[in-house]
Amino acid sequence: MSTIFSKIVSGEIAAYKVAESNDFLAFLDVSPLAEGHVLVIPKRETDYIFDINDDEYMALWVFSKIVAQGIKRVFPCKKVGVAVIGLEVAHAHIHLVPLNNVSDLNFSRPRLSLTHEEFTQIAETIKESIINVTTDN
Repeated sequence: MSTIFSKIVSGEIAAYKVAESNDFLAFLDVSPLAEGHVLVIPKRETDYIFDINDDEYMALWVFSKIVAQGIKRVFPCKKVGVAVIGLEVAHAHIHLVPLNNVSDLNFSRPRLSLTHEEFTQIAETIKESIINVTTDN
């Protein structure tokens, strides 16, 4: 069965994309804990992150690191937090959330409600930050 994330990968559902490669996709969480909350997924649908083969698993984390560095350049934060929960969507994904306090990564707290324009601006700003770094190397 195709997950909502697989439908985003195929283009059936729109998303606020911030980075993409042949194997991975990063896009804004539409119910974010903070501005800049990004989900990173493998394009190949796998339910459980620890079922991903070793090479793809390691590449997913390298891709996530690049995205996290872009988030940190754009949003003032102490660190970019990482969470892998995997219960809400049966497609492996990594949450990247700008953090200033431990409580910023509390998934039981109220989520932000952003406009389409705010999501678009955030996505473009992160994307531009990532593009500038990858082209400067």
